[in-house]
Amino acid sequence: MQEIWGHIHSLLSLRDAARAACVSHTFRSSWRCYPNLTFSKETLVSDGNLYRENKTSDKISSDLVRIIYHILQNHSGTCVKAVSFDMYDVANISTCYLDDWLGLAVKPGLEELDLLLDDDVEYNFPCQVLHGCANSIQDLHLTYCAFRPMAGFSCLRSLTCLDLCDVYITGDELGCLFSCSFALEELTLMSCEEIICLKIPYVLQRLSHLVVHECENLKVIKSEAPNLSIFKYTGSVVKLSFGDALRDLMITAGGWNLVHYADAKLPQMVPYLEALHITSSLAGEIRVLPGKFFHLKDLAISFMVSTGSFYPDYDYFSLVSLLDACPSLETLMLSVTQDSIEHESVLGDSSHLRQMPGHCHDSIKDVTIIGFSSAKSMVELTCHILENAMSLECLALETVCYDFRCSGGTSECAPVTKDMIKEAHKALLVVKRYLLEKVPSRVELNVVEPCSRCTLVGI
Repeated sequence: MQEIWGHIHSLLSLRDAARAACVSHTFRSSWRCYPNLTFSKETLVSDGNLYRENKTSDKISSDLVRIIYHILQNHSGTCVKAVSFDMYDVANISTCYLDDWLGLAVKPGLEELDLLLDDDVEYNFPCQVLHGCANSIQDLHLTYCAFRPMAGFSCLRSLTCLDLCDVYITGDELGCLFSCSFALEELTLMSCEEIICLKIPYVLQRLSHLVVHECENLKVIKSEAPNLSIFKYTGSVVKLSFGDALRDLMITAGGWNLVHYADAKLPQMVPYLEALHITSSLAGEIRVLPGKFFHLKDLAISFMVSTGSFYPDYDYFSLVSLLDACPSLETLMLSVTQDSIEHESVLGDSSHLRQMPGHCHDSIKDVTIIGFSSAKSMVELTCHILENAMSLECLALETVCYDFRCSGGTSECAPVTKDMIKEAHKALLVVKRYLLEKVPSRVELNVVEPCSRCTLVGI
């Protein structure tokens, strides 16, 4: 029976578990074995708003320090499985306190450690403390600190998930960490500015998921991990090198013509790719591709500019060559985010729409174009898909592109310029004039137009 009550107690939040221990002898005995310790202003301060208003109060910070010490000293042993220190927005926390807390918390049996500090705290994470849980820790999350593993570092043999955000660590120091982390499956690096060259060694044979986000000085990413299947990257131009196992690739980059890069490099680099999502503010026309994506089934291309029009001379119709290079493609999403349109409009143009006869896309079933406009080359691309995608089942055209869709149930629409509202109505006219007659009976056409609120906002 005691085990059942202990399990129920473990499901409570830290604050509720402590309160229960104060009023119940049964829960008091299980309090020392409470497995998940989360220390934050939300769990330790009764009025979080009051704390935020008094962030600089030494008294409040000293109260937090006292409470954390008291809880940790009453939970020594191997019962604690997860510890989280969320000290963001906590004032005047001495690094010696952090060293003491980690010394008390990191014991054999600990499986998850999460340390989030305020960005004005300078803290060197003590690598040696991990010796206390070398064979048990599986998840390690560090934010706003320095992490300096050295040669011979061998404390993370059971680590499966590593998440470093705004952490000072070099590529060589990561190499020391990787040399013993044979169980690593997921790696996330965000804003780690000291990394210039990221090398993923072959010994990380379980690594399947890699995320790299805005590491501003990064120049090279080279992976020899044989089972890496998912890679997500956001940042500036880098040199990429992967093994054949990669299946899912997502890249967002400024100052990088990603569509051209994908066409020219990726078919040979990642021949078994099944999903490709790229977001770019640059674009160039696609002519002849040197290879094919024989296994690609899901393709998403997002063109984004913060202000103005996206490359008025860009030829959306050139994407047909990319479709030709993807014989297994089933799902296509094209998104164009801009706040004005300067492309040549098909309306009022007396010239015929271009065609590419003989280009069949037999596998495409679902196509979505977000930010559909009256741009002639975009209309030509859409007509081409309707006429040559023999398996097409659904075509969705959204005439206004922004983060909050009208169908999202929000009470207010995101700001929409008057020019974009006018362009959306032109797009609706294009659908009626050029597309409706080309839609086969088997295809479901969904056209999302501005709602009445959007129209009023644009006036």
